[in-house]
Amino acid sequence: MIPRMKPIILCLVIFSQAAFAAIDRPNILWITSEDHGPHLGSYGDTFATTPNIDRLAARGLLYSRCWSGAPVCAPARTALISGLYPSSTGAEHMRSLSALPESFRMYPQLLREAGYYCSNNSKEDYNLRKPGQVWDESSAKAHWRNRKSGQPFFAVFNSTKSHESQIRTRPHKAVHDPAKVRLPGYHPDAPEIRQDWAQYHDKVSEADADAGRYLRELEEAGLMADTLIFYFADHGSGMPRNKRWLYNSGLHVPLIVVIPDKWRHLAPKDYKPGAKTGRLVSFVDFAPTLLSLAGIKPPDWLQGGAFMGKHEAEQNKFLHGYRARMDERQDLSRSVTDGRFVYIRNFMPHLPCGQYLDYMFQTPTTRVWKRLFDEGKLNAAQSAFWRQKPPEELYDLQTDPDEIRNLAVLPEHQPLLATLRNEMRAHAIRIRDVSLLPEGEMHSRAAGSTPYEMGHDLVKYPITKILETAELASSLKADSVPQLKIALGDTDSAVRYWAAMGFLMRGQPAVELHLAELRKLTKDTSPFVRIVAAQSLAQFGAKSDLNAALETLASLSHWGRNDVFVAVSALNSIDALDKKAAGLEPILRLLPTKGPLPDARLSTYVPRLLEKTLADLEIRRER
Repeated sequence: MIPRMKPIILCLVIFSQAAFAAIDRPNILWITSEDHGPHLGSYGDTFATTPNIDRLAARGLLYSRCWSGAPVCAPARTALISGLYPSSTGAEHMRSLSALPESFRMYPQLLREAGYYCSNNSKEDYNLRKPGQVWDESSAKAHWRNRKSGQPFFAVFNSTKSHESQIRTRPHKAVHDPAKVRLPGYHPDAPEIRQDWAQYHDKVSEADADAGRYLRELEEAGLMADTLIFYFADHGSGMPRNKRWLYNSGLHVPLIVVIPDKWRHLAPKDYKPGAKTGRLVSFVDFAPTLLSLAGIKPPDWLQGGAFMGKHEAEQNKFLHGYRARMDERQDLSRSVTDGRFVYIRNFMPHLPCGQYLDYMFQTPTTRVWKRLFDEGKLNAAQSAFWRQKPPEELYDLQTDPDEIRNLAVLPEHQPLLATLRNEMRAHAIRIRDVSLLPEGEMHSRAAGSTPYEMGHDLVKYPITKILETAELASSLKADSVPQLKIALGDTDSAVRYWAAMGFLMRGQPAVELHLAELRKLTKDTSPFVRIVAAQSLAQFGAKSDLNAALETLASLSHWGRNDVFVAVSALNSIDALDKKAAGLEPILRLLPTKGPLPDARLSTYVPRLLEKTLADLEIRRER
């Protein structure tokens, strides 16, 4: 009899150990809200009305230097769920879809394996395919109450009340007085802009009320003493030049953490109720931090480090930001901060910050701001958003919190500029930043694996020479032209792409001296190289080049004969040509507005580009 009981006893022992391990872990509650920066009373915003979050801050530790990494929701949330920089997984573009290596998992899967009940209420919006079941439940009904008795939980509750779309909803009953709102130095003083900023504060107050409700639920259940609480937002405010841009105003988010006495041994050394810390924290640090709090050693492949818990890592010296395609418009920028200074590297400086983006132009501030620029009624700081970007930007948050005085050209800041520039470069190589490739080429090079794995293949992705060429191209320096000319003949198509971009960005003088080389590139094996060469010739080449260049762009803009990434790229180039694209109007009207897609979220981008380009051509024809 006894020998037969041994397996049963052993199973009971294992079950008891697992149950004890699960019970001996803290509950963790995440309260998140959308599209708002640290515009809270606890962060010193005297215009804000946020009593619930302010009371939470009085009980916990307030982080004054937390960056989302991405200034827009999908890639920011992708960094959270994966613990990886989206620029290393091919998931940076808004919106996109990529896959993780087979052995990688998302952090809720690791928490669930440790016995946690993981619920998400309710937004996901990841740019990564889920590697199997991620959550126990992810829906509007998801709640920690649905766990098994005694089971520890990790629960996310997200408020959409402060989302960009709510800033522009009319009619709106005002709470905060638009006349009393503080306008940042880059926004002109107009009634519509004041209303948007005041309404934004109204909506942050509504998000605060949601946070209060989630906290009351926890308190009424008697779980406050057993639960770690995080409050944060997904990126900066939904106002233009905040959301979508790599300034501190687009990346800086509130982060407040409350650790009850029972779990104080998991707190960082500087934890005190009501205290503030200047520790630099990034969204890629959140996944390893959760695991660390649960007593789980973070896997080596995670790119962030835990900022509290059993496996707390060394503090960050820098934080990194990343921006690529925003919906239908292409761009590429990177930013770095040491906590005081913000460095931005624009790899496409020929494009203004204020490219026409359909969703952004639905906000009254955007339309009024652009109109005032067109009418010549703005000062230099207010106009910069609508003009071409400088290759490099440097701002001192201590003396210039609105980031309107670019210090990058000043001699006294060159040593600091070099330090931050080198950090940006080292980080790109360290994480294998795959967004230096045109988006479609990133996916084609990764065929049969994933962008992350392709990025770590030295043969498939020679990042050092690609990055060097991108830096040369975007520097706009005249003495780089001979090197760019050599790079036009490189065996790697991404090197040729950036070399061609270098001539496009330098404009007519550089293009006119290299017509033969650019004409040759219109027959390149890479469609993205052909697009850049054709735009260069159409925009800045000889009159005899125009028709052939337009024909190339028209062919590549056909969605169906080309994939969506090629079509979007070609249509962006056509739109940039303004009246020189007039001859394409009949062809554009016949182009398909539907085609094959890797993800349904990309379906609106080609139609939006066609609609905007045709509308502009019609306006110019009527004039």
